Amino acid sequence: MFAYRLTSRFVAASLARPVPPAVVRHDIRPYAAAAVGSEQPTWTRSTFPAPSSPNPATKLDASVYPRNANQVLRKAVAATTVRNDWTREEITAIYHEPLMELVYQASTVHRRFHNPADVQLCTLMNIKTGGCTEDCKYCAQSTRYQKGTGLEAKKTESVEAVLAAARAAKENGSTRFCMGAAWRDMRGRKSGLRNIAAMISGVRAMGMEVCVTLGMIDAAQARELKAAGLTAYNHNVDTSREFYPSVISTRTYDERLRTLGHVRDAGISVCSGGILGLGEKDEDRVGLLHTVSTLPAHPESFPVNALVPIKGTPLGNQKPIDFTDMLRTIAAARILMPATIVRIAAGRKTMPEEKQALCFMAGANAIFTGEKMLTTECNGYDEDKAMFERWGLEPMKSFEKSPKPAS
Repeated sequence: MFAYRLTSRFVAASLARPVPPAVVRHDIRPYAAAAVGSEQPTWTRSTFPAPSSPNPATKLDASVYPRNANQVLRKAVAATTVRNDWTREEITAIYHEPLMELVYQASTVHRRFHNPADVQLCTLMNIKTGGCTEDCKYCAQSTRYQKGTGLEAKKTESVEAVLAAARAAKENGSTRFCMGAAWRDMRGRKSGLRNIAAMISGVRAMGMEVCVTLGMIDAAQARELKAAGLTAYNHNVDTSREFYPSVISTRTYDERLRTLGHVRDAGISVCSGGILGLGEKDEDRVGLLHTVSTLPAHPESFPVNALVPIKGTPLGNQKPIDFTDMLRTIAAARILMPATIVRIAAGRKTMPEEKQALCFMAGANAIFTGEKMLTTECNGYDEDKAMFERWGLEPMKSFEKSPKPAS
């Protein structure tokens, strides 16, 4: 009884005391609080766990994985403007932070630059299936693997058929319509370019954003697409410069970057990302992030694809990428490119809602929705509408992204 009375008095006295300011904000990490600007707490290593490699078998020396990794993340999270001068060492330090902390800090950055409830709904239509002369080892549309995949090449879809698909996508909530053609480049395709320009104009007339991916284009072709009203051009770099030759030999890394330069110079938004699960290593995912985050301007959209192995292609039996690698890449991309739209692209069909929600928490704010993603399955409109309702997400409106930060 005496112990009970003593405990009661202690609790009552504790409740009567004012709560110290330090206790009120105890849940905010020092670097997050510094970003908010309300406090200047003392930084100590004890407030943040020492980083460790996600793979015990991987040995990272100081030249690759610096001892001041905490400071790298602290500086990145506190930033209020974008930067394009990231080093591989800095990106490695951020990428390898403990995953829960990395996701938390990515979410902090995301909320500073975006409305966390807004997610862009995009629909991708394959307007020209198969017949591509490239040798991308993951792609069913290459003529080199046609015998194994059984995919038959088709003619380009008519303007009317494409616009009908765009209208259906808009009715189902998509605000961005993307069109893909299995071409290496646009050389000698003057009539094809005119038809695509008509498709672009028609989609823009519906009030939708419009993106195309047509392979390599030159400066003149980029200007023609811009004149038609093109919002964005997709041209993925896929992976790191070092690993790229293991996946593709018919188009160089620099050719891809030149196409992005033509797109940017024409005043078209750049959409460029990568594919995870090609057999790459952590350092290749760091290399991918380094490439896109050090472009003259960050891509407006960064698609993160998880390889969907297709039988008959050289990577048809590839082991699926670990979800933690996908999540880590999304979170690091959000910190490195805070104003960019980070898009969960291919492979989302295999993710339960809980994993998708973690991606949204880590900074992803766009998805593809509809019947197909080129030749692979996609989450359907009704499925995504139900998911948005359950998780409190809202479709992002066309051309109404968060304002760009000061540079």
